[in-house]
Amino acid sequence: MNITFPCPKCEAHDRTDIQPGDTSFACRHCGQTISIPLAAIDHGEVQRCLACPSNDLFVRKDFPQRLGVALVAVGVIGSSIAWAYGAVIWTFAILFASALADVALYVIVPDALMCYRCGAMYRGAKNMDRHGAFDLETHERYRQQSARLAEKRM
Repeated sequence: MNITFPCPKCEAHDRTDIQPGDTSFACRHCGQTISIPLAAIDHGEVQRCLACPSNDLFVRKDFPQRLGVALVAVGVIGSSIAWAYGAVIWTFAILFASALADVALYVIVPDALMCYRCGAMYRGAKNMDRHGAFDLETHERYRQQSARLAEKRM
């Protein structure tokens, strides 16, 4: 399993592989060792976040959202240009091609597990679906908590 995580000490993002039986992992930037809590990984299933004390995880596609938005934007702009030149067939061909590319990427790209609190991403974990999809209420709770903590630090 692979984990991309923010270091709790230096806040730099790092990526490492977790093997069965590992009890800790380290940040390559500052050397901070992060202990893996007991029962956090059970037979390859992530039960809770390894980088922070959160139990709230969700499943999402392992695909850069900016690239997805860029794909849609190129389709809209390209079809608008074709429409401006009166090429109706090209307009719809571009729209359908961008939609088809989006569907193909959705089918091909694997899932990843994300932590609401710290944003750690887990690739290659088993039975991710038990955590469920993104929940806006849970996300907002963690966003508000983070904002309050940042406000207290100032």
